[in-house]
Parts: sequence; structure tokens; C-alpha cells
Amino acid sequence: MPNNKELNESFDTITFLLPKIKKLLKERKFLALKELLVKIHPIDIAETFHEFENNEKIFVFRLLLKDTSIEVFEALPFEAQSFLLDNLQNIEVSEILNDMAPDERVDLFQELNMEEMNKFFNLMEKEEVEDVKSLIHYEEGTAGSLMTTEVVKLEPEMSAKDALIKLQAELKAGDSEHIYSSYVCDHEGCLLGAIDLQDLVTSKPSTPVNEIMTNIDNFKLDPNTEDEKVAELFVKYDLLNVPIIDENNRLLGAVVFDDIVDMIRQESTKEIYELGKMHIEEGEEVSYESSSSFDLLRRRAGWLLFLLVLDFLTGTVLKTYEGALSRVVALSFFIPMLLGTGGNAGTQVSVSMIRGLATGDVNFENAWKIIKKEFFAALWMSLFVGIIAFLRAYLLQGEFIISCVIGGTMIVITILAVSTGVFLPLLAKKLKLDPAVLAGPVTTSLVDILGLIIYFNIAMFFLPALQGLV
Repeated sequence: MPNNKELNESFDTITFLLPKIKKLLKERKFLALKELLVKIHPIDIAETFHEFENNEKIFVFRLLLKDTSIEVFEALPFEAQSFLLDNLQNIEVSEILNDMAPDERVDLFQELNMEEMNKFFNLMEKEEVEDVKSLIHYEEGTAGSLMTTEVVKLEPEMSAKDALIKLQAELKAGDSEHIYSSYVCDHEGCLLGAIDLQDLVTSKPSTPVNEIMTNIDNFKLDPNTEDEKVAELFVKYDLLNVPIIDENNRLLGAVVFDDIVDMIRQESTKEIYELGKMHIEEGEEVSYESSSSFDLLRRRAGWLLFLLVLDFLTGTVLKTYEGALSRVVALSFFIPMLLGTGGNAGTQVSVSMIRGLATGDVNFENAWKIIKKEFFAALWMSLFVGIIAFLRAYLLQGEFIISCVIGGTMIVITILAVSTGVFLPLLAKKLKLDPAVLAGPVTTSLVDILGLIIYFNIAMFFLPALQGLV
């Protein structure tokens, strides 16, 4: 465990990263800078990379140790990666592309045009080119797009000792970073089972691998499996990796836990931004450090304008029932309370439904059961808020009929809002749209429009009695 001095040094290095590095760059003290960079985690370097001038980026990157430079490159956004590939020498580019993790390399190549692909293919080893070509055709959002081909394959006849020697050799050569589990395959590459590293280490050296391996038939996945299903499997069974096989049971590669964590993080980020109706691509985070005012405008303006147009209908409804409002002005006092409560109720339910759809807790098999639960919950909740609204209206106006209109409207709007929050995400999922798109402000806007129509129709029904009060 690191002592307090080491923790303070680490904190100091990260906190004062930019001033120290820029000072050493300006003074051209490259040896001291190289020693400083060794102490800094690659992720921290990648996160501050955009703060450097273009010429500084090249100097900093070239001073990194080889393994560190690969980790930094993989963690950079595509724009920064593209800049480095265009400004480094061919031999440096070749080393980066050949040594990248297969899944990270495919993510990079998916952003390139055909001309750029061919250019970089010419700088890569034939084996790595074939690896990219075999992975790049998998659709985004599938197990194949998350898969790495860097897996350790053991033969069933091998002894535990020979298996450990092979693991050490592959790890030393950098052919695999993920050795927590290794896969046992026959001579045709068909998957037979898996071996945990702990089981391998604790077994007798002479024990055959096929006596140590465990059955993983329940965890094998097709490369076209949706990434959400992959994530559900990891969470449910607390897995570190999952094998990906073809239709003939041949091992293609594996999805490892760090890629699943990244995917879940991206999806969660995307859904959070969607709740606020911000344009978001592939779960990319909006960083205030790297984003300009125009970036923020671009992400927010589209949805905001759409919701503005949608809310025009609210004004139309008010105009339509102008007569009722003019005859009973007190009706206008309660509009914010009714619509605010309805919007809140709808958003509560829609967020729960979206999370349930994301985690697998909600699916079309159990949808009816969930709908019934939400319906009965909505009935009790609507009665509760309806009574509160009735009492509030009576205390404010002292008129029984107006209070009944307010209380009754609150009951109906709450049931409507909950129904909207339940059905819109399910409808979106059925149409293969992102359920988060229909949450939050969209649900609120719909409840506002429909709630006003309900409110004034109930009021119009009681209008003769209401007019007798004014």
C-alpha cells in the first residue's frame, strides 16, 4: 500500500501536470521531462493532452515510454489520434498501430475513410491487418464490436505447468493482457472450456488442462449479440470475460470486463444527456474543459427548439379555452400546480422504466406485469395528490366546486402522466428507438398539453355551477 508521501507526490504530479511539463518543454529539459512523465498515469496524460500546443503534443508523446505511449494513444479522442498519426514518422505510426489492443484499433479504423485505411494498412504487419479486417465488419452495438482477439488458447492435453509457461510467454510478448481466464480449444479451434488463473496456479504441475477447465456453455455468445445482452450477462454472473464463438463453436475472441465498463458508462452518459435533451453521440461526454460555447449550443439547440414548437400547443389549448378562463379566472391559479405535478409523476416513472430496460429488469415478457403494478401504484398516488390538491384549492378559494374540479383533474392528470411514463419507453423500445429520447421534457410536454385539455373539459362540464360563484 502506498504511503502518505507517495500519495502526495501522485496528487502533486496530477494537479500540477501542465505547469511543470510546459516549463520543462520551454526550457528544453527533455530528460527531466521524460523522468516526470514516467510518474504520471497514462490516463492522466491523455485527459490533459488537449491543453498542449500542437508542437508540444509531439514532443510529449515522443518522450513517453513505448507501452505508455500506446495506452495514452488508445485513451485519446479520435481527433487527437488523427493528429498524431498525421504528424509522427511512419515507423512510429507503425509501432502504434501494430501494438494497439485489437478492439481499440478497430474503433480507430472505423473512423477512417478508405484512403486513410489503405495508407495505414501499408504500415502494419500482415497479421494485424487481417485482424482489423476480421473485426471491422461487426456492427456497432454488438459483441463483435467489443471483442478482442488477444485471448490465450490452451490445448486440452497440456499440463498445468506447460499452460503457465505459455501464459507467461504470451504476457511477456504482449500478445495478451487478459489472462484472468484462458480458453481450452481443440486442434480445430473449437471451444471446450475455460480455466481461471487461480485454478491453474493452485493445481498440481502435472494435472492435465482438461481436468482443470470448467464448462462455459452458458456464457458463450454469438458475435452479433446485442451489447446490452452482453452487459446483462457480465452483471448477472459477475464475469471478467466472455468468449465469442462462430456458428461452428470456433473461438473468435472474447469480450473483457474493461470494455463492458466503458460501454455501460457510455450508455449511462448518453441516457443522462438524453434526459436533458442534449444531442449526444455514442455516449461521448460533454467536457466543459474541451467544449466551446458553440459545442454546447450545437448539442442543446435542436431538442430545445423541438420542445419549444411542441409547447406551442400549450398556448393553442389556452387560447381555445379562453372563454372558460375569462368567466372563471380562478381556474388559471392552479395550472402550474397541476401541470408541474403531472410532469414530475411522468418523469419519475419514465426514468424507472428506462433504467429497467437498460438493466434487463424490464422486457416485453414481463411488461404487462409491470404495467399492472404501475397502474395500481398510479391509482393510489393519484388519490393522494388529488386530496392534497382539493384541500389546497379549498383553502385558497373556499369554493367546494372549484376544489372538486382541481382535485379531480389532479387524479386524472397523474394517471395520464404515469401511463405516458410507462408506455412511451416501451413503445420506443419496440420501434428500436432509444427509450431515453422520449423521457424527461418530452413526457412533460405531452402531459402539459393533454393535461390542459383534460382540465378545461372538466371545468367546462362544471361551468354552469362555476359561473354561479362569480
